[in-house]
Amino acid sequence: MLFLSKFLPIFIYPLGLFWLALLSLILFGRQKRGQKIVLWLLLGLVFLSSNRWTAYALTYQLERQYLPQGDLPPADAIVLLGGGTEPQSAPRRTVEMNGAGDRVYYAATLYHAGKAPFILASGGRLPWEADQDSTPADEMSAILQALGVPQDAIRLETGSRNTEENATLSAPLLHEHAVETILLVTSAMHMPRSAFLFEQAGFTVIAAPTDFTIIDADWETLWHPDPENFMLGFFPQAGYLGMTTSALKEHIGRVVAGLRASP
Repeated sequence: MLFLSKFLPIFIYPLGLFWLALLSLILFGRQKRGQKIVLWLLLGLVFLSSNRWTAYALTYQLERQYLPQGDLPPADAIVLLGGGTEPQSAPRRTVEMNGAGDRVYYAATLYHAGKAPFILASGGRLPWEADQDSTPADEMSAILQALGVPQDAIRLETGSRNTEENATLSAPLLHEHAVETILLVTSAMHMPRSAFLFEQAGFTVIAAPTDFTIIDADWETLWHPDPENFMLGFFPQAGYLGMTTSALKEHIGRVVAGLRASP
């Protein structure tokens, strides 16, 4: 079931749809009229999913849903979700942070600011991933300690394999410490789905988003581009395709989570 939840959505994301359409064209596209229709649809799909306006619009809507206003209040615990680290595995000489590594740095910053007495790092490893001795939670713990967070101020949840399990498996560990209010640290794009799931698990969530993809200046330039920016944003680029796909994943995941929670 876990594998299917990761595998099947591939075919509703732009690249998966493109592959299915191209495959159908090869297998069944014998009529020239049908071939032209499919080719135009493919061209439209590539354009819509790979330009700056689509990518930014989908991402901006997610990242601004839980934008904090003013200073963050204190909470009973900081919950840090995995996804920002890479394991110590050859040729890496140590645990590393990836593009979402801001999560770990921000959690440490909040701890040092006295926002909560401890950090719960939540994240397990998927069963089909390369064998590793550590989990994302372990990796986050190592980096947190390198950033000056004491080991006794870190709790680990190492079994979760997706965001839903982040919430359900973290809940009993947090209840052990009578936690009711949490500062939830994850990427801004990931925050709407994460906050909803932790609220469903019974916690008062104070969103502490980080790892923003789009800053205000980017958004302003999008709608008032100079000729160079317009040309660079108009034509398809792999980076925008990846951004669109990531945003669609979060939008769809939030809808699915809401449907599962409905009575």
